[in-house]
Amino acid sequence: MSDVKLPSVLAAQPEDIQLLLAAQCHIGTKNCDKSMENYVWKRRADGVNVINVGKTYEKIVLAARILAAIENPADVCVISARPYGHRAVLKYAGFTGANAIAGRFTPGNFTNYITRSFKEPRIIIVTDPRVDHQAIREAAYVNIPVIALCDTDASLKFVDVAIPTNNKSRHAIGLVWYLLCREVLRLRGSIGRGSDAWGVLPDLFFYRDPEEIEREAADKAAAAAAANEVPAEAAQAQPEWDATNTDAPAGFAAEPTAQTLDWSADAAAGDWSADAPQQANSTW
Repeated sequence: MSDVKLPSVLAAQPEDIQLLLAAQCHIGTKNCDKSMENYVWKRRADGVNVINVGKTYEKIVLAARILAAIENPADVCVISARPYGHRAVLKYAGFTGANAIAGRFTPGNFTNYITRSFKEPRIIIVTDPRVDHQAIREAAYVNIPVIALCDTDASLKFVDVAIPTNNKSRHAIGLVWYLLCREVLRLRGSIGRGSDAWGVLPDLFFYRDPEEIEREAADKAAAAAAANEVPAEAAQAQPEWDATNTDAPAGFAAEPTAQTLDWSADAAAGDWSADAPQQANSTW
């Protein structure tokens, strides 16, 4: 797939190539920039350019070796103005300790030191050179190296390391960020080289539709409410306490006495006025 011979420990495994193909990282656009011709394998009959995934993985390894050489992980700034890359850059920053800018890039972040969000990174990584052009231009002003995920129609102006991939698909963007994060952690020694050394799946880096998340949350809430609700039949089947119930306590099951109390007789027998002076003379 590629002319460069990497060490066996850094070479692409068949599983990695299968992941890149399954995520459609090799599907480019119908337009091809002059600087991206070296990364195009061929042109299909319908005019779509096919990217060489072998070179894609080589550039991922090259970018990871550059990032692993930076002593302070916080000096790396990952940027994505494209919504499909928001979750990917946040997860990458969470695993590697980099600074993430997910959303609109505020002009002056790298050049205007008066702004509250001023940053001085040693290197930046962008998801799309066309959408993140403001960050690339400011990085060029202050001599900050740039790593970019580039499609076949992307311009490599001010881009130092280009990772050729499909940056229009949510799965392709998430997978490239996942492979880059995994390779950086491997080179740092945080995780091993085995297939099961890192238990994180690429799905964690994929973009999720907010409506889909709300729908899943509503379904879980409805299922929990249905599980906690007491059925009406079970409520009606509760035993009723009556005189004939043998399971009832003794105080509830006792028969009422047949003797009739005469309250008027008790009132006549007692003289309340005679008792009052005796209570007054008593000492407490």
